[in-house]
Parts: sequence; C-alpha cells; structure tokens
Amino acid sequence: MSGSPAQAAPASSFLGKAGPLVLARLFTAGLTVSIPLVLARVLSLEEYGTYYQLFLIATTLYYVLPFGVVQSLYYFLPRAEEKRPWLGQTLLFMTGAGLVGAALVWGLLGPVAGLFDNPALLEYRGALAAYTGLWLGSFPLEISLTSQGRTKQSALVYLVSDALRSATMVVPCLLGAGLHGMMRAVVGFAALRYVATWVVVPRGTSGPLVRPGWWREQLVYAAPFGAAMLLAIPQQNAHFYVVAGSVAPALYALYRVGCFQLPVVDLLYTPTSEVLMVRLGELEKQGRLEEGVEAFREAAGKLAFAFLPLAAFLFAAAPEFIGALFGTKFLPAVPIFRVSVLGVVLAILPMDGVLRARGHTRAIFFSYLLKAVVTVPLLWWGVRQFGMQGGIASWALAEVVGKGALLARVPAALSTPARALRIRDLIPWRELGKASLAAGAAAGAVFLLRASTVHAWAGLPEGFFWRVLPLGIAGVLFLGGYMGVLYVTGVRPLSVLASLRARRAG
Repeated sequence: MSGSPAQAAPASSFLGKAGPLVLARLFTAGLTVSIPLVLARVLSLEEYGTYYQLFLIATTLYYVLPFGVVQSLYYFLPRAEEKRPWLGQTLLFMTGAGLVGAALVWGLLGPVAGLFDNPALLEYRGALAAYTGLWLGSFPLEISLTSQGRTKQSALVYLVSDALRSATMVVPCLLGAGLHGMMRAVVGFAALRYVATWVVVPRGTSGPLVRPGWWREQLVYAAPFGAAMLLAIPQQNAHFYVVAGSVAPALYALYRVGCFQLPVVDLLYTPTSEVLMVRLGELEKQGRLEEGVEAFREAAGKLAFAFLPLAAFLFAAAPEFIGALFGTKFLPAVPIFRVSVLGVVLAILPMDGVLRARGHTRAIFFSYLLKAVVTVPLLWWGVRQFGMQGGIASWALAEVVGKGALLARVPAALSTPARALRIRDLIPWRELGKASLAAGAAAGAVFLLRASTVHAWAGLPEGFFWRVLPLGIAGVLFLGGYMGVLYVTGVRPLSVLASLRARRAG
C-alpha cells in the first residue's frame, strides 16, 4: 500500500496545497504594496516617517507577544484527533496578549516618542493601543485554518482581510483625513477581524474549548520559539529603531523606502513553508519521515526559481523601481534598497519551517540569540560610522549569520536512523545553479540597457507613465532574458509555475 499512487502523490505534489494561499496572496499583494506607495504621494515626508514609526511599534509587539503559541498549531493540529481545545486555548492566550500589547503601547509610547524625537506620535496613542490589541487577538485566524489543511478557506480569509486592511489604510488618506482618519479606520477593521476570529476558528471542531492539562504541553513546545521571537523581532527591527533615533522623520522615511520589499515572503515563502510544516507532520505520523528531505528540496527549488530572479531584477533596476513606485524624491534610497534585496535571496530555504515542524525550536532560539549578539555591536559601530548605510549593512550581515546557524541544524531535523543527512544533501543544486545563471545574465542586460539609455531617460517628460516606462522596459528585457536562458538550460518556466498551482493530494 505504501507504494500505491494514492499515497505517493502527496509526497511529489504537496506544494499544490499551497496553491490557493499563493493565489490569494498574489491577488492581494498589489493592494498591500499600494499602501506605502499611495501614502508616499499623499503624505509629507515627516508624516510618512511618522506612519512608519507607528506601525513599527505595532508590528514589533504583534510578532513578539504571541510567544510561539499560535505557530504551535502547525505542530499540534495535524497530529490531534480533538482539535477544539488547542484552538480555544490559543484564542484565549492571544486575547490576553492583545491586552498586554495595548497596555504596552499606552505606557511606552511617550518614551519612544522621545527616543525618536517625534512628539507627533503621542497624538495617536489611543488608536495605536486599540489597533495593536485587537490585531493581536485576531492572529490565529488564518493559521488555524491552514494548520488543519483547509487551505482554500484560509486563502479566502487572507483575500478578504488583506483587501479590507488595504482599503482602511489608503482610502482615508486619499479623502484627506490624513493619519488620524487612517488610524480610526484601522481600529474599526481590527475590531471586525477580532470578532470574525472567534466566530470562524472554533467552527467545525469537536471537544471542549479548553483542556487545562494541555496548556503545559503547548507552552513547553512554544516556549523556545516564543523566546526566539523575543530576540528575533527586536533584533530584526533594531536597525529601524536605531536609525529612527538618529535621524529626522523625513530621513527616516527615505530609509524605510530603501528597506521596502515586495511582499514575496507573504506571496510564496509563507504559504510554502506552512504547507511544508503540515506535510512533515503527516509524514512523521505515517512513518515516512525519510521523504522529508525530498519535500524540502522541492520547496527550496521552486522558491529559487522565483526569488533569485526577483532579487537580481530589483538590484539591477533599483533606480527605475524606486523612481517609478515612490517618485524621484526617494532616489537617495537606492543604495539602501540594493542592500536590502539580500533578504529575498535568504528566503530561498524554508529552514525555520522544518525546525518548527520537527520540534527543533531550540535551534531557532539559538540562531536568533546569535543574531542578537552580532547585531548590537554592528549597529552601534555601523550607524555611528556610516549612518543609514551602516544600519542596513548591519542588518544584512546579521541575517547571513542567523541563516547559517539555522542551516547547520536542518540536517539533523530531517535525518532518520537509516539516513544521516548533511547540508549538501538539502540543497537543490541543479535548480539553484540554473536560476542563478539565468538571473545573472538577465540582470547584466538591465545594466547594459541603463548605460546605453541614461541620457534618453533623463529627457523624459514628467508624469506617472513616463516614470514607469523605464521600469517596464527593463522588466520586459529581464523577463525575456531570464526565461530564455532557463529554456536553453532545459528548464520550462511554465512547468515551474504550474507546479505551484493547486492540486488535490491523492
């Protein structure tokens, strides 16, 4: 029976389950990306910097306070017969976390406003506290569905939620209500989402809402990952805080534009990693964990064909990209942006998902601890010596160190008594090599295009169409070159795209 097609299919096509999530994120990605792009045009540089500082505080708490409890659903639900207690205690925990987050915003926004030298932050204290608390309370909504294999329902929730969130952040500013109007709107959205979370998450599950004896098991599993988040999120955001405390809000706005990335993680990495975690749980339950390394290589190979060309294009066409999306006043952010593109490359290997699925959360904690230790001296020296460039360079070096620490632990997580894996066994070398060759060649063509047309671009008229035209030409050239080189090396790009479409397992 283990060799039957019905059972073999999930191992080779499990990524198809991520299809609905990817398609939902693809549709909403444009809406999500539109938020900073629209605000960059309707707000002054000072207001734009204030907007980023407000949501820097909220997102820091959003990722720290769950303490890994919500993410633990990926481990417990695929293995559980009775799912409702895991969901119920997670909902209660996140409601408490939301109350803590709201209190922290209310109490600490004054000192943070002083650190950033931006007293305007205090005008939004109540709205930011309410938004943070309600947003935290709704954290389990999509994850609870995905961890049960209900990817279509999860995709629908992502679609509706992201669309509403984008509208509440953009429309008030377009109507002239400014940041005050936007903050009132997002509080209303967060309240609606919180109510929906309590309605949707427990539905269709059996058992009591809480089983007290299970709290300890969930917290013991989540604690290492939660402690890692206590280190990881402040470490990842440390360069934002340090730069915000070192420059005026207008310059901070330039820095945040330089750190802007297309939502590739939400679009491809996150759903792929989530489905990989569920798949590894299923394989372990079926006694077929030896197939886990093939699942990991499949996921990494597909991500390589998407992320490497994206990173190469953004690096090569950075001036055209920043100018078209944000306007020429943000062109000083180009050098920072080119360094931040490294984050796209580092997302190729879904290592944290593997370690969480296999219960190796202490390895995640260690990697974040190492990054935190590295980040502090790098930021202190880098920002002091090189300003904003030192901030982004410090972040990039710390990310490389952290990813290396994770990679060193993945072989043990996927090894079995019959097969001890090494790092080289995990890497999809053929896919990585072909994607790198094609992306490098296409990026070189973009650099040659700019060198030969620099005077022509400088003479273009004003207006959105003329700003986008150079980016569009560079994009067509890059895409044609990338797909052409892939075709020559034997890769059929359409087949790669097809592999990410939804397919029913079995």
